[in-house]
Amino acid sequence: MSGSEILLIAIKAFGGVALFIYGMLMLSRGLEKISGGRMEKILSGLTSNVFKSVMLGAVVTAAVQSSGATTVIIVGMVNAGILKLSSAIGVIMGANIGTTITGQILRLGDLENNANVGVVMKLLTPTYLAPMIAITGLLVYMLSKSDIKKNLGESLVGLGILFTGMLTMSSSVKPLSELEAFKELFATLSNPVLGIIAGALVTALLQSSSASVGILQAISATGILKFSAAFPIIMGQNIGTCVTSIISAVGANKNAKRAAVVHLYFNVIGTIAFLIVVYSIKALVGFPFWDDPVDMSGIANFHTLFNVVVTICFLPFTKLLETLATITIRDAEKKDGETGESFDIPVLEDRLLYSPSLAIQQANKTVIAMGRMALQNFTGMRRLFDGDYSEKLIAKLKDNEEAIDRMEDRLNAYLVKLTECEMTDYENRRVTELLHLTSEFERIGDYAMNLIENAEKLHNLDIVFSESALRELSVISDAVQEIIEMAVKSVEDNDTKLAFKIEPLEETVDYLNETLKSRHIERLKNGECIIESGVNFLDQLINLERISDHCSNIAVYVISSQKNRSIVNRHEYIQERHESGDEAYLKLTEEYMAKYSL
Repeated sequence: MSGSEILLIAIKAFGGVALFIYGMLMLSRGLEKISGGRMEKILSGLTSNVFKSVMLGAVVTAAVQSSGATTVIIVGMVNAGILKLSSAIGVIMGANIGTTITGQILRLGDLENNANVGVVMKLLTPTYLAPMIAITGLLVYMLSKSDIKKNLGESLVGLGILFTGMLTMSSSVKPLSELEAFKELFATLSNPVLGIIAGALVTALLQSSSASVGILQAISATGILKFSAAFPIIMGQNIGTCVTSIISAVGANKNAKRAAVVHLYFNVIGTIAFLIVVYSIKALVGFPFWDDPVDMSGIANFHTLFNVVVTICFLPFTKLLETLATITIRDAEKKDGETGESFDIPVLEDRLLYSPSLAIQQANKTVIAMGRMALQNFTGMRRLFDGDYSEKLIAKLKDNEEAIDRMEDRLNAYLVKLTECEMTDYENRRVTELLHLTSEFERIGDYAMNLIENAEKLHNLDIVFSESALRELSVISDAVQEIIEMAVKSVEDNDTKLAFKIEPLEETVDYLNETLKSRHIERLKNGECIIESGVNFLDQLINLERISDHCSNIAVYVISSQKNRSIVNRHEYIQERHESGDEAYLKLTEEYMAKYSL
């Protein structure tokens, strides 16, 4: 065989590899979108039950067709504090089982070489199955309007491309079976050490054990790949897949690094143990099939058997794996949680961007944390006016405001990164909504800070409000505190019923604001208070009224989200509520007016 012929074969083979990997990515991406984060939500609620963790790890990986994606998400969840290391171990073990599903699907390629199959079975061979799946997927994608159906179509097209890539690889490498050098190469890989190294390097390069197993299955079509060479290569592939999780753990906290180390230890120790057992049996008893050619089914079955057996053997030793990881990554490093903050803020973990739905959940938690901190500053401000003034409290509230600003910066940067990921229409709307909510809660924090600074000014000037002014401020502050609480709770619970109650209360705050302005102006005219306190009082009212406006905006975003529509214009919403003559709305307004009567 000439050099030019080998070059043409190589071009065709690498083209098949490219199609195969692209198809796998499309399939994985589509399945991830279909899951809509439901699998990840289940993972985040795991207990320390290792059997449950293993099962769910296998299911999630089988669903998204990527053990690498699963382990990266797990490392991210551990780093974000969503998942404990002890629970993550079981999931990682299960991910190794889940990833074998790809090889079991690709074993259909063995039907290509069977001349005795009937018409129905013939249709299941990749030659016919690939175009049928791709055409079906394309039609579903083009004719459907719902996100789920479009994602299903994308997954089917990806599966069709994956099979096409497999066929291209298989057909291109078949002529190489005539080359002595090619035969010698795989004869050399029968050496277990060399086989493991080769499998690990190829998998590390591709960062996908499913892809490297698929390529091995394609090579088996040549008929020169023996069981003796395939076994160590497959075991090496399990080690190579650890590279993805190790890379993802760079820069993470100690527990996330331990999760990646657990993945490495599990696969390395499992490979060594399995290697010792297999080669001991071979030496003592022997395997009649050892020097026979292996087919796609044989590779798929051994890949599954290896991972299932190793996982079962390790089930009683999860604590030992955790101990090994803890010894390797010692507490002395302790660099996690270095935020400079004395409160618990959700970690906006870049590794979770592999799963946009999970990243959105984490961003939503951070938005809620912002809201709660703004509410904390508002209640702290009220203590300043209620005679509980202290420099220590002022310092604490200012620290909170700085934290709110930092969270806004982090959220905006994180959500912008998220827009670069492939998301469904619903997820895109959620990101837009979170960007708006981030801005609204930050503004509430700013106005609360203005109120705190007003309290400082009064204290420094040794000025106090009159009894009537303090009573009036207390009434409107009660109303504003309730509306902030409702805004935060409606976002936290995604509660449209609660969000609906916000606008009637906002109208009440507007009424109180206008009434109190008029009353205070009369007091100024009558000389009942001095100019400095009068200006401060009016500024307090402005800030209180603006806080309620932002809470009203938040309510509109929550209502828009539940209606699965783009952001509703607040003024249009208010006008609609006013003109609708809605009895429930009018009744709520009356109740709030009575509750906060002056």
